Amino acid sequence: MTTWDQAGFETRAIHAGQEPDPQTGAVVPPVYQVSTYAQDGVGGLRGGYEYSRSGNPTRTALEECLASLEGGTRGLAFASGLAAEDTLLRTVMAPGTHAIIGNDAYGGTYRIFARVAEPWGVEHTPVDLTDLDAVRAAMRPGSTRVIWAETPTNPLLTVVDIAALAQIAHEAGALLVVDNTFASPYLQQPLALGADVVVHSTTKYLGGHSDVIGGGLVVADAELGDRLAYHQNAMGSVPGPWDSWLVLRGIKTLGVRMDRHCSNAKAIVDLLVDHPRVTEVFYPGLPGHRGHEVAARQMRDYGGMVSFRVAGGEQEAVDLCARTRVFTLGESLGGVESLIEHPGRMTHASAAGSPLEVPADLVRLSVGIESIDDLVGDLKQALG
Repeated sequence: MTTWDQAGFETRAIHAGQEPDPQTGAVVPPVYQVSTYAQDGVGGLRGGYEYSRSGNPTRTALEECLASLEGGTRGLAFASGLAAEDTLLRTVMAPGTHAIIGNDAYGGTYRIFARVAEPWGVEHTPVDLTDLDAVRAAMRPGSTRVIWAETPTNPLLTVVDIAALAQIAHEAGALLVVDNTFASPYLQQPLALGADVVVHSTTKYLGGHSDVIGGGLVVADAELGDRLAYHQNAMGSVPGPWDSWLVLRGIKTLGVRMDRHCSNAKAIVDLLVDHPRVTEVFYPGLPGHRGHEVAARQMRDYGGMVSFRVAGGEQEAVDLCARTRVFTLGESLGGVESLIEHPGRMTHASAAGSPLEVPADLVRLSVGIESIDDLVGDLKQALG
């Protein structure tokens, strides 16, 4: 079998881009900790490699695997998720152009648009992406180049209709970019639903072990992939081989980990929805969630992220985060360990005072894969 395109997801996660090493038979791609490569004469490259900013065999294995998992024509790996976003923006946007972003986008994404791209001359409009009429009204003919969506969003778990947004974008000659970090390619396939580019913080579920920083882009169009690869090399925001290897290692168990993340999250939600000190729960798997029907249609399962609001306001939310013992107080998400955080003061502090400001009484959980009895017990004692 020389191609894994027709294989199941878990098989591709283990094998795509990762054939046994032809010299040694090693079943795991080696870490090519090397900066430069010997050439067979001027311009005679062995395997296409000359300098590891431009290409490295370990990174190539990761990029091929990412493309396979998302069903794209090309995958590209970066030093972080924000490095991937910045490279994408500088490839498809230009001064005088316009983007539409979600009105509850990740704080780091908002910061790139508001503090980096806007001074460069790129305008953006935050819009409720579940309101398709509002999206259409925000489009600027000839100027809007991108609709930038996350689904589910960080941290309010809003779900948007990828296929519907793709149609709106394409009718206007724009691209639909989908940040698929929260769902992972195991739960959701944006390119198959019409998206043009998928963005990942590979730090999160793809890496899965809180031991690496990385990012990724996967594209449907080969020509766009070539343009992005040029900018990836020119801008140089690439991961090292060890970081690439760590993400590949994490990807191998993505399917089984996501199954456990999802089942644990559902048990946590069952606790929260009935707790008198919880005023609102955000989780796409809840029938009362406004995006539940869309999530059921475009996702395999509902993920391991849960957010909720607490009675008592901001201080109670902050104090709750300090009372857990199994849930670790920390930023990031998607690792095997469970995390708790206060978005307003932590991951989304950069959105304070903006249209993307999050509720002060909001708590976000990244539900890990520990024993569910321990997780439920920990939250029970923390909630009192």
